[in-house]
Amino acid sequence: MTSPRHTLGGLVVAPDVQDALDRGIPVLALESTIFTHGLPRPRNLEVAREAEDRLRDSGVVPATIGVVDGRPTVGLSPAQIERLSNDDAVVKLSLRDLPVAAAKGLSGGTTVAATAFLAHRAGIRVFATGGLGGVHRDAQQTFDESADLPTLAALPLVVVSAGVKSILDIPLTLERMETLNLTVVGYRTTDYPGFYIADSGLDIDYSAESATEIADIARARDALGIASTLLVARPVDPEVQLPPALHDEVLARALQAAAAAGISGHDTTPFLLDQMQRETGGRSLDVNVEVYRGNVALGAEIAAALAGGDGC
Repeated sequence: MTSPRHTLGGLVVAPDVQDALDRGIPVLALESTIFTHGLPRPRNLEVAREAEDRLRDSGVVPATIGVVDGRPTVGLSPAQIERLSNDDAVVKLSLRDLPVAAAKGLSGGTTVAATAFLAHRAGIRVFATGGLGGVHRDAQQTFDESADLPTLAALPLVVVSAGVKSILDIPLTLERMETLNLTVVGYRTTDYPGFYIADSGLDIDYSAESATEIADIARARDALGIASTLLVARPVDPEVQLPPALHDEVLARALQAAAAAGISGHDTTPFLLDQMQRETGGRSLDVNVEVYRGNVALGAEIAAALAGGDGC
């Protein structure tokens, strides 16, 4: 029996994604946790479909990544995206969870770490997401750090984000990025973004003015044999960001609420994000969507620049 999909070492790669990779057509990886756990219904499915449609319209093949019935899949079908978007049983899967999900036949959305790993396994070079995980507040005591950072430090990808989520300890996160040899460039800025806000108040050393320049940096990294991710920090448009004063006020209250409720560990991030959404009357959710749209658009440009510059 002929399978309608291509299997590579346990990894399922959609035929259109594999064909694009074989022919040198630009491909952009997308995570699935944004629609399995990050956005409410029905907006989650709308955003997922819109991202794929916009990529196809720009000549880039979308590769939305997730796990379906234990099968890590690069290039979810429309039916699979709809299923994962509406199924309460789907789990959130980081890299460490993939073997368990495979053995137990679980379905889930993949985090940045898991998505990046699977994208690299399939041969995809560029990945766009909303915000990265990083070092959590009070990590000096808890050692709480996202698996995103060490995973990306071992993968030669280009990842576009709006920085790390502002609920994290951004100064410590930037220090860890430096230690892990993760190159960080701002897109047309040296102000490091804070996801909901365009400027976290921290600076980075380098900026890139175009997708072509970012692609050149990635090629130089590859030529040098450096195997870590190039992180592209694209700030949200200042016109659609959360007003910084409102952001700071709401975040302070959310942190106090988490402490009062005894929230800690992996429960902290979803709690704080939910508090941000409630306290801003849904405005943080709108910013989240705008962040994602912009990052996907830039990711598409970078994927096209890399493919074109490779003579494909």
